[in-house]
Amino acid sequence: MIIIARLFFLQIVNGTEYRETSNTKLSRETTIESTRGDILDRNGTVMVSSEMTFSLEMYKSKADNESLNSSISLMTNVLKNNGNEYVDNFPISINPFVFNFTSEEELVNWKKKYKIPKEASAEEAFYLFRDKYEIDSNDIEEIRRILAIRYEISTKGYSATRSLTISSSISRESAIQLQENSLDLTGVNVVTETNRLYNMNNLASHIIGYMGRISEKDNDELAKKGDNYKYDPADKIGKAGIEKVFERYLRGTDGVKQIDMDVNGIVMGEYVTQEAIGGADVVLTIDANLQRVAEESLANCILGIQNGSYSEQYNAKGGAVVAVDVNTGEVLAMASNPDYTPSVLYNGISNEQLNDYNNRNVWRNKAIQDIYPPGSTFKMITAIAGLETGKTNPSEYINDIGVYDIGIKPWEKNPKCWYYTDYHRGHGSLNVTGAIQKSCNYYFYEIGKRVGIDNITKYAKYFGLGRKTGIELASEVSGVVAQNKEGWTIGNTLSASIGQSDNTFTPIQMARYIAMIANGGHKIDLTIIKNVINSNGGTISKEELDEYVNKELNLGDDDTEELQINAETINVVKEGMKSVAEEGGTAYSVFRNFGVEIGGKTGSAETGRQEGADIQAWFVGFAPYDNPQIAVVVMIENGGHGSYTADVVKAVMQEYFGTNVGSVTEDMTVASEMESFN
Repeated sequence: MIIIARLFFLQIVNGTEYRETSNTKLSRETTIESTRGDILDRNGTVMVSSEMTFSLEMYKSKADNESLNSSISLMTNVLKNNGNEYVDNFPISINPFVFNFTSEEELVNWKKKYKIPKEASAEEAFYLFRDKYEIDSNDIEEIRRILAIRYEISTKGYSATRSLTISSSISRESAIQLQENSLDLTGVNVVTETNRLYNMNNLASHIIGYMGRISEKDNDELAKKGDNYKYDPADKIGKAGIEKVFERYLRGTDGVKQIDMDVNGIVMGEYVTQEAIGGADVVLTIDANLQRVAEESLANCILGIQNGSYSEQYNAKGGAVVAVDVNTGEVLAMASNPDYTPSVLYNGISNEQLNDYNNRNVWRNKAIQDIYPPGSTFKMITAIAGLETGKTNPSEYINDIGVYDIGIKPWEKNPKCWYYTDYHRGHGSLNVTGAIQKSCNYYFYEIGKRVGIDNITKYAKYFGLGRKTGIELASEVSGVVAQNKEGWTIGNTLSASIGQSDNTFTPIQMARYIAMIANGGHKIDLTIIKNVINSNGGTISKEELDEYVNKELNLGDDDTEELQINAETINVVKEGMKSVAEEGGTAYSVFRNFGVEIGGKTGSAETGRQEGADIQAWFVGFAPYDNPQIAVVVMIENGGHGSYTADVVKAVMQEYFGTNVGSVTEDMTVASEMESFN
């Protein structure tokens, strides 16, 4: 009976009053955008962050012209005083009065649409609009501000549930002042949003990636992944790099705010019905300072090759650098040239800039997406295969006479060592260490013939060549390992043994291969993620991250044959690599007097056999020799000679070890070691 009595009181006695209140109150839900997580380097340097921004929007209300005009005047005055821009497409300027049309035809059509007399001047049309919107003011500038918004409302439209954006970016001062005057503002709402800040310009752009407006295709693909991937059409998402792969963690969860307004559009109250949860921070394994040195030294080397600073001039087209911790597999730096500026893509790229990017093909991460013949840098694989199968030993010497006889007549058509010239007939007698130091093709032809292509393939695969590394970035390619197939000949085997034939690998695969030599032949998994930290401070487990990345990138298990590499084999190969940077080696001129003892290998390889083919220039190295910590690989497209790229490795290692080695002038008398097979 108490409940019945209460219902009678609410519905009958005071029913009219409550009904009127209900009919004059509007409730609307808006999204509270979550703060996207930061991206940091291994030392905690914030490379990418987010900042709070404010936009201004209006909703339709039942306010009369006087209230609406007063509200617009107050709103635009606040924005003007704080230097904020707002929408203004009204086609009449003041002081002096001028129509803003590009053609007479446009003006005629506009007058016809708004029923303005054909002969009306800009001033007369201006005051006709003032009267139309019942603007009660004699201040011409105030009238102009109000007309800008009223005109936008009439052309774009809005409703009680669909807003009209007045300004997409207002200052915090404007946001505060507008909120303080909310009782005098009709249908005006300040919206809090986030803006992505790429704090280091284009540094590590291919690693970090970029964000952009979600497309219909993106939405369809994300919707298949479940409720964690629901987006609005105006949302921005990660389009490449870490921003894309770790979208689910970086994004966070949006909140919900309820706004109560009366029929005049005056905000009566705001309530948070669901709190926003910030995105997780992604900590990378790279060192921002090392990354900067890698990018700058790579760019300088490419420019030097183009300008002929290294004796011979080549049209170098770009390149990549990868530096890896040989014990943990953590990627310390990964550069690809040319690169791009992520903030340009986030804020809206111009057609001119987009065309420039497309013409220079900046989008490809050459470290993981492009494959290249490794040339002489592959010879350590052939050496390991020979030593492990017992087809040679550290004490055996093979006499390089310049031309390797495989029975082709005339004899001159047989493959030659690169050192076979009018003045030299080969390197002479060399063991495996000397063959690596001199990069002797003849020696590795002989070893390749002895061990056969199947063994070369087996050891190449064990060292991760021709297989994805599983790095946490999209679009990594597998590469190709030369292997036995229909029509295979001894000539193909000899070509493969010096890093040609079908052998084509990514720079990051080469970095893993060199890191495995440096660490004693032990397999390592490469990673560019140190950890992922939730907004509450908790760290995502490695097991969860591995499962997530494998699913996102569709990675399979490592099914390569497990091999136990003899320690003596690795030591002999490493000794040969050390001699490359010593007197008589192909990189001695770069690393003489260097503060840290290193192991390295130069390489130059043609892409294809056609005239004018690109010459890929490589240098691979590790240091310190006695206790390896870092492996660095450099590749420059059409870079001429591998010795040219050694300067990049030296610069990266100087930064890593904190050495201050004086500049070394390149010895331009070093002979080419072009790996070609005729």
